[in-house]
Amino acid sequence: MHSKSRFHCRPRGGGLITLLTAAAALISSGLAADWSPKVAIQSWSLRSLPFEKALDFAVQHHVHELHLSVHLNPKAPREELLAKKAAWEARGIHVYSFGVADTSLDKEENRKLFECAKLLGIRQIVVEPQDFKIWDNLEELVKEYDIRLAVHNHGIRSLYGNPAVVRAVLKHRDPRIGVCLDVGWVTAAGFDAARVFTEYEGRVFDIHLKDKRVEKVKAGEDVAVDTLIGEGNANLKGLLQKLAAANWSGVLALETDSPIFAQDPSAFVDGALAYVKANTPVAKQP
Repeated sequence: MHSKSRFHCRPRGGGLITLLTAAAALISSGLAADWSPKVAIQSWSLRSLPFEKALDFAVQHHVHELHLSVHLNPKAPREELLAKKAAWEARGIHVYSFGVADTSLDKEENRKLFECAKLLGIRQIVVEPQDFKIWDNLEELVKEYDIRLAVHNHGIRSLYGNPAVVRAVLKHRDPRIGVCLDVGWVTAAGFDAARVFTEYEGRVFDIHLKDKRVEKVKAGEDVAVDTLIGEGNANLKGLLQKLAAANWSGVLALETDSPIFAQDPSAFVDGALAYVKANTPVAKQP
């Protein structure tokens, strides 16, 4: 967050020129002042751990934002949901999103997702509807509850694997419907994550920070293998540059599909945190 106090005092003499020069340099650098990413863990990465231990893991690794997936059943009884909320709040954890949540052509089934989010104070739901017709009733619920939806992408053969398809879905929808950009899968589909982020023109609400290495097993067939963050084919440095330039206010949720990394996620999470810290662009001072 920018500190307004730095602009309240009018510099004397050459001080004004110095201030203007610094501002111009900052703008020309393409970076927002003091930008730093908000980092979370996507609890799919902690799927080998039961709920309480997953919360403890996050705290031990100094991460206080969570995107819940396997650790939250949005259709569970109210008492169970509130008990889980109490557990994460007791640890100083903020759950900002859940999903990828199943959706239905039945609006009242989808309402259960929004009721869960409302009960728990969660402002975003990640979805990947398997029928484009579902978006009509989802949009009605977004307007009713004022809770955001973010559409997730898997591989190129999935419904939302091509960013052009996602842009077409969003084009005439409520602005509270946006994107959960899975970096690993968009890379596996053959796209540059930094460019895709830019082409979504401000509609990226959430990012699953994942890296994959694309390997050719035979002609015309590729396989995407999860790697540690920074060791795959994803343009992560370019993406961080774009996020800084946009002063992006969303969350980077660390995620892996690898069952090996998930079995003992410490090395994956620690390495990802170190990578993000080391590669976050810093606005140069004149």
